[in-house]
Amino acid sequence: MEEQGGPRGAGEDDRDAPAAEAGPFRGGWADTGLRLPPVPGAAWAAGRRSALSERFPGERIVVPSGGLKVRSNDFDYAFRPHSAFVHLTAEQGTQAVPDSVLVLEPTGTGHAATLFTRPRSPRDGGPNGAEFHSDRQHGEFWTGRRRTLAETADALGVEAAARDDLERALGGNVPTRVLRGEDAHVDALVPPSPRADAELLSFLSELRLVKDEWEIDQLRAAVDCTVAGFHDVVGELPRATRLARGERWIEGTFNRRARLGGYGLGFETIAAAGAHACVLHWTRNDGPVREGDLLLLDAGVEADSFYTGDVTRTLPVGGRFGDVQRRVYDLVFAAQSAGIAALRPGARYGDFHDAAMRVVAEGLDAWGLRPHGSTASTPVSELYRRYTVCGSGHMLGLDCHDCAGARRETYLDGVLEAGHVLTVEPGLYFQPDDLTVPEELRGIGVRIEDDFVVTADGAVCLSSGLPRSADDVEAWMASLR
Repeated sequence: MEEQGGPRGAGEDDRDAPAAEAGPFRGGWADTGLRLPPVPGAAWAAGRRSALSERFPGERIVVPSGGLKVRSNDFDYAFRPHSAFVHLTAEQGTQAVPDSVLVLEPTGTGHAATLFTRPRSPRDGGPNGAEFHSDRQHGEFWTGRRRTLAETADALGVEAAARDDLERALGGNVPTRVLRGEDAHVDALVPPSPRADAELLSFLSELRLVKDEWEIDQLRAAVDCTVAGFHDVVGELPRATRLARGERWIEGTFNRRARLGGYGLGFETIAAAGAHACVLHWTRNDGPVREGDLLLLDAGVEADSFYTGDVTRTLPVGGRFGDVQRRVYDLVFAAQSAGIAALRPGARYGDFHDAAMRVVAEGLDAWGLRPHGSTASTPVSELYRRYTVCGSGHMLGLDCHDCAGARRETYLDGVLEAGHVLTVEPGLYFQPDDLTVPEELRGIGVRIEDDFVVTADGAVCLSSGLPRSADDVEAWMASLR
């Protein structure tokens, strides 16, 4: 990594490099302007902007992309725009520009959309003439080429203007709704309207509930790449067992696939071996991967379009389940199968979870397991939370847990529709120190998760390239060794 300047004095911000004399950088630059075709999702994004325009006639709508976030000192995390911004622009991973803002300005017949963004670093002097070589966050010498404003307009099918013009564009006495909390400058320019802004956030989430044809194609590609990553991992299991931190080898194997085939990860990879599988979001991934243990791998590739897969498999590290491991796995498999069977348009969203939990309850009852402290009056919904604490799935899309800002009546208490994309992922987690279960079960965690698109007459599994049953998992693993 190139060193970013010498020692700093107290209070000096190493992000703002001294503006060196521009002389060596002036003149002698080729014209590198491009004619860009529309990005593949641009036409679909235009339709979404039209729906937003119809929902809030006569009001200005402001949707920022968000900006860079500091990782440490003068290094930032990789930029990832807000999902609502992506949904309305079809922006692509490597082209996304921090601090961009989409503004829909009301007109007599709807809205005019303008994307305020950072243009290319100038080479010809002027107010920002030193940005190219002196701005370590945004200068192209440091971070690479951006599109010109004309290229952005061509690619995204929306008028593009310089970010510096944003303050003037947000002036005037126009009722304005803002996606808050993503851009401090925007938040300061527009007085808050809590109810109006909350309505905007809900609508932007609900606009993503039913996926269009292009979105489903993107999700299919993200899931296909995710499935390929699971194949990679199985092939690397023997190597992982020889390493002190084998979980890191598993994590790195999947993450390499994510960067090769997509923009990166949809979420931090969970590579949980042994008792770590009992931690729902185990991302430390610093433990060994031992023969005889189970490996719970929960991972997803985020495509260049920012749509993500989310798949979980629980794998016997040595290639075959032990008797007790298989008993737990088979119960979770039966629960997932029941949940999958409940997916159909018109069904309550919660039906698939209820179906899965009925199977779990019946199975644990048959094993004689009743959580400590439960009584005859304990609600069924609480009875087994000690062993399966979370829900059995969620909407999937631009966010792994997509549409989280939607109103309860449209999501959690709503009904399934064709075009919904969601996961089904029941699990059982027997903590290693839980004295209410037999010793043989302690430290076993199993989750099976697949991604589904609801269709007119049922649901299609997007992750069908991976086996689900215990027998099929063992056969698959044997074929890759």
